[in-house]
Amino acid sequence: MPIACSPRLEVMAVPGIPLLNAGDDLAALTVRALGATRPRIDLLDGDVVVVASKAVSRAEGRFVDLATVEATPAARALARDTAKDERFVELVLRESTGVSRAARDILVVRHRLGFVCANAGIDQSNARPDGAPQGSGPWVLLLPEAPDASAAALRRALGEATGSTLGVIVSDSFGRPFRLGSVGVAVGVAGLPSLWDKRGEVDLCGRQLEHTVTGLADQVAAAADLVAGQGAEGRAVAIVRGLTFEPGGGTAADLSRPADRDVYA
Repeated sequence: MPIACSPRLEVMAVPGIPLLNAGDDLAALTVRALGATRPRIDLLDGDVVVVASKAVSRAEGRFVDLATVEATPAARALARDTAKDERFVELVLRESTGVSRAARDILVVRHRLGFVCANAGIDQSNARPDGAPQGSGPWVLLLPEAPDASAAALRRALGEATGSTLGVIVSDSFGRPFRLGSVGVAVGVAGLPSLWDKRGEVDLCGRQLEHTVTGLADQVAAAADLVAGQGAEGRAVAIVRGLTFEPGGGTAADLSRPADRDVYA
């Protein structure tokens, strides 16, 4: 079955999912929230469920109290250059394999998972765990340890609960070189191709496409980001409907440009 996109896509936020905490069952909460929607939203074969990485991180307990972090000399030096908290910089370095760019208020790194982003994707908003001791913190939230595995587990649980064959994307908000503003991107993928290779197809004028490979998972994540929001909206899960694809083994790693082909690093 080839990949296809219908002329009409539906993108729906799922209301009613609370701020998660370590150990919460994201799949069960999603199914419960879907059952409470009016009109009711049921998951259908071919739907792609897009969940914010922050929700996954909170459920997986990826909280860190900066008061417990001791900065290394390398982190302290980089903190002076970037005017960032040295403990925060220490965590960024622990989550990274290399620094791409550093300047005042800017720290762009190659994450241990392969993608390049600011601050290793470490989040400082909505990062405090429920029940945190008074006076603790400031708190930050790391990206999921293994987002592809998180997506696969959520896909499996949602499929068992609903009987539907789904795709799942764990999304985060990234900035982009030479462009202002952040967009949703896929950091975890399960059940759908990450890339849509259109090479060999022809355009309207009959010319054969030679280089067209679409970042399908990133496009779906960006579409979901429009309804999920990035602040206090509280919409951690969205559904994208209208794609046709062969259920497969795409991963977020498929989307990362290899370091030896990164001409800007």
